Amino acid sequence: MDGGLVDSRTSKLTIDSGACGYLTIDLTALCRNYDKLSSIVAPARAAAVVKADSYGLGADRVSKALYGRGCRDFFVAHFVEALRLRPHLPRDASIFVLNGLLPGNETACAEGGFIPVVNSLEQMRLWSETARSLQRKLPAVLQFDTGMSRLGIPPEDRAAVAAHLAATDHLDILFIMSHLASADETDSVQNGDQLAEMRRVAKEFEGYDLSFANSGGIFLGDDFHGVLARPGIALYGGAPTGGVANPMEPVVRLDVAVVQTRTVPAGARVGYGGVHVTKAETRLATVAAGYADGLPRSLSDRGSVYYNGVRLPTVGRVSMDSMTIDISALPEGTLSLGSLVEVLGDHQTIDDLARDAGLISYEILTSLGDRYTRQYR
Repeated sequence: MDGGLVDSRTSKLTIDSGACGYLTIDLTALCRNYDKLSSIVAPARAAAVVKADSYGLGADRVSKALYGRGCRDFFVAHFVEALRLRPHLPRDASIFVLNGLLPGNETACAEGGFIPVVNSLEQMRLWSETARSLQRKLPAVLQFDTGMSRLGIPPEDRAAVAAHLAATDHLDILFIMSHLASADETDSVQNGDQLAEMRRVAKEFEGYDLSFANSGGIFLGDDFHGVLARPGIALYGGAPTGGVANPMEPVVRLDVAVVQTRTVPAGARVGYGGVHVTKAETRLATVAAGYADGLPRSLSDRGSVYYNGVRLPTVGRVSMDSMTIDISALPEGTLSLGSLVEVLGDHQTIDDLARDAGLISYEILTSLGDRYTRQYR
């Protein structure tokens, strides 16, 4: 749902939509992140990975904003995502399907003007047969496995793929690609191993452009860029590289409403299972979001929220629809019914929250639910 933009850092929850808080997506910061990544990979182009509804932030709004910034290449994971995205982008925008196509989707893909990433000899043959039956040339991208053992044409099938390409004139291969498994770890030997293997593939398939870098790969240097980089998490403000300062701007802010405050004595048990026991008289607040809203249960007794820069730790287990915090550090009466606390924002990033939860930032973003009022800045 969309709501009017408010300064949720100081406001109470006053919307009448029944939502439990505000999820604010800063499209201007998103576009500045795209500009930064584009400048790093130039003269190569930067695409945008908008799979999983743009990591949960709304592929329709995100893609429109990035198109307006000059992006023309968009990657989704599944064909159904391509179908949903198409009405929101002009026809000159290319939509690539990273997982390729499941059998039976080929004709609809061709008619929709989408571009499958072919990951196997079988997918390639099915796409070729579709092109032949439609009596037209169809675009495709070939993905090769360079050491991740997930998606991509394996080394033992490369000769058969080359033979198939030589025998057909129905496929227009736009470029070849692979995916880096450890790009967020700059000192990982796997990056060099995959680069060496990608170079071997390029020699076997001479004449085709390359696409290699994901978010982390963009920061590994020119050797990894190819002609088209495919940033994802970095666009949305996540750290592309571990162990160094994040060069990207935050894109997401999350403020959640307080539904109840109380004071409990020493020895009070808090939350399911009573695993948290207060050591002294404690003032508590229960906020209106839980693991159904993207605040993982693993934040129990580990996470925190903020109010005016003051850290308020999570106490007890995170529930499906609520979470309890210790507000003793605030003056009494500061928080009341409807007050908003910062879950993501100036004092806590998606990477901070993910660290406390023992997860990665991707999991945080893609788990943010639909019970917040979404605001696009």
